[in-house]
Amino acid sequence: MFVTAGGHRLEYKRIDPGPRHGAAAVAPVLVFLHEGLGSVALWKAFPARVVHATGVPALVYSRYGYGKSDRLAGTRGVDYMHHEALEVLPELLDALSIRKPILIGHSDGASIALIHTGARRRPVRGLALLAPHAFVEDITVESIADAKVAFEKTNLPAKLARYHDDAESTFRGWNDIWLHPDFRGWNIEEYLPGVSCPVLLIQGEDDQYGTSAQVQAIARQVCGPVETLMLPNCAHSPHVDQTHATVEKIVHFVRELGDKTLAGANRR
Repeated sequence: MFVTAGGHRLEYKRIDPGPRHGAAAVAPVLVFLHEGLGSVALWKAFPARVVHATGVPALVYSRYGYGKSDRLAGTRGVDYMHHEALEVLPELLDALSIRKPILIGHSDGASIALIHTGARRRPVRGLALLAPHAFVEDITVESIADAKVAFEKTNLPAKLARYHDDAESTFRGWNDIWLHPDFRGWNIEEYLPGVSCPVLLIQGEDDQYGTSAQVQAIARQVCGPVETLMLPNCAHSPHVDQTHATVEKIVHFVRELGDKTLAGANRR
């Protein structure tokens, strides 16, 4: 399915938990925000696993330039995640009638979720963030430079072509801006104090794109309650390297959000 947001045709998929879960008194929606090279298809079975374990429906979509969404024309600017968070995501949620979502973001998607929530323009029920970035580290730039070499000298383009209509523009759009000298100053810490909803932070101990300084900075500066999970034997994609532990933690987090929401509704 497709929806227009931010002036572009975006691919999306809804996942329903099925009738056995019944209708919740207060029905949230999980919104999955993919990484810098992600898409609807590249999430694979992970969103469905979370949906069926929590009983909460989900929206999964591909941002402009990814998956089967409109192909990227031109280059991305340093503020591309701000644009996605402050302009495109609100328009998308309105178009699909989603209010007060639970945002589940990975890498770039996690950063977009933080900006969107920290701007305090609209309510968010909770954030589950996998390998989030709040600023640029040397290790990030080094690994992205390695990815450029891999794209040019290995079969990485063919692998990405399974998940994107135009793997070349998808990769260059992400890789070129992260390696641009102007991007070294990218920092979203100003948005963190505006995050007042519950936050779950999950990062792999072997994350090649960021150190634990990322989750520490986020946990220290957001205003809402925070849970942090550092996973051993896990790189930049916890939902891939430690699927069971990641699903289990997110399910617990989402269920707790539901319990608190229902408790609040019963008190009114």
